[in-house]
Amino acid sequence: MIRLHFQPILGKSLEIINAMLHHKELASVEEALYNKLYVVVDELVTNIVNYAYPDGKNDYLDVEIKHDEELLTIRFRDGGIPFNPLELAPPDISLPMNQRPIGGLGIRLVIQKADTIAYEYTDGENVLTISFKKQ
Repeated sequence: MIRLHFQPILGKSLEIINAMLHHKELASVEEALYNKLYVVVDELVTNIVNYAYPDGKNDYLDVEIKHDEELLTIRFRDGGIPFNPLELAPPDISLPMNQRPIGGLGIRLVIQKADTIAYEYTDGENVLTISFKKQ
């Protein structure tokens, strides 16, 4: 298992996304899986950096990456405000773009791309675990 720690994170979305996607554990996967990872990592890191720490204090993001023969699993941990993205109501995509409220579409994409996804709030941390089947 690989562990990555980022602190501080405020304003460093792109740096964190690049560090994760260029890490050998993720950069070496097949193209179809990498394309899924790109969407998921971009969305989740951006949301954590922008919304987890509204006071801007003690911000961190810990990421664990684990490979086995069948799965690639990424676990995101942050000490920000409790937020379960799986409880969000799906966005109403039937509305015209200019009438849709902002938010929710990115998380829906994450859920669609992942093979399994789980959230828990434990010991003062948001823990989001996402797994992808290797092909």
